[in-house]
Amino acid sequence: MGEGDEAWLRQRVIDAALDLASTGLSPQMSGNVSARMGERVFITPSGVAYTDLMPGDLSEIALDGRVLSGPFPPSSEWQMHCAIYEAFPEAGGIVHAHSDFATVLAVMKREIPPFHYMVAVAGGKDIRVAPYATFGTEELARIAVTALEGRRACLLAHHGQVAFGPTVEDALHLAHEVETLSAQYWRALQLGEPDLLPDEEMAVNVEKFRNYGRRG
Repeated sequence: MGEGDEAWLRQRVIDAALDLASTGLSPQMSGNVSARMGERVFITPSGVAYTDLMPGDLSEIALDGRVLSGPFPPSSEWQMHCAIYEAFPEAGGIVHAHSDFATVLAVMKREIPPFHYMVAVAGGKDIRVAPYATFGTEELARIAVTALEGRRACLLAHHGQVAFGPTVEDALHLAHEVETLSAQYWRALQLGEPDLLPDEEMAVNVEKFRNYGRRG
């Protein structure tokens, strides 16, 4: 990929970050976004309002965390982003958000069970909750990767959610889906415990989503 591709990818990261702010998926400067280009990662910097970001403001880091370029330090969650890219080579973009309903479930340490077939969009029969760890730590990175095994999204206890996809746009779309499912599940819980779909049906749905929306 050349300089034009890099500039395009940097803008995609900023566009996703602006979406977090404009839609309320992650309020203020909470959450972070990254995209991978080979062995390099472009990630939103720490402590800079998304609306002020320019492509050159993104932090460029190596997968081992070395800062390669950028006027600001990388997001405090760079370790989690790099660990996900290392563990899941198919990941091309990551979105971490403190979205309202996903955070409510994460605070209560409630995974999202198969109450709706759309849960399968995250890659499995449920959406797990990773145990709590201090933000910005290697421990959080490790437990997030564990919770993501066989999945593309998970909740982070007392924290929020993280989602990845082949592109940063895919990751953002999935983060929105996780928030929608979290809100629907929370509302269902107000009436009681919902019936759950059986594992066999969820396996069918997971397979259907594997190629959903892809062109031949």
